[in-house]
Amino acid sequence: MAFPKSVWDQLKNCTAGGLIRALKADGWQEDITRGATRAFLKSTGTKRRVVIHYHPQKTYGLGLLRKLIHDIGWSEDDLKRLKLIK
Repeated sequence: MAFPKSVWDQLKNCTAGGLIRALKADGWQEDITRGATRAFLKSTGTKRRVVIHYHPQKTYGLGLLRKLIHDIGWSEDDLKRLKLIK
């Protein structure tokens, strides 16, 4: 997914807590928690699973964040709807 630079500038401050709140708001359900990893399932439509490494107040690097957003399947409109970007 190729987002414009302005989107990445806004996402670079996204914390693990913010990403998890957005996942839950989008209908993802927490599945398994082991240590610092939390797995989430999306059962509507296609069954998808994504694993988030949770470290409070830490931000993700752009490479990892890009891969997470790709695995989750969010578009720019989804990011706006979930209030991750303006």
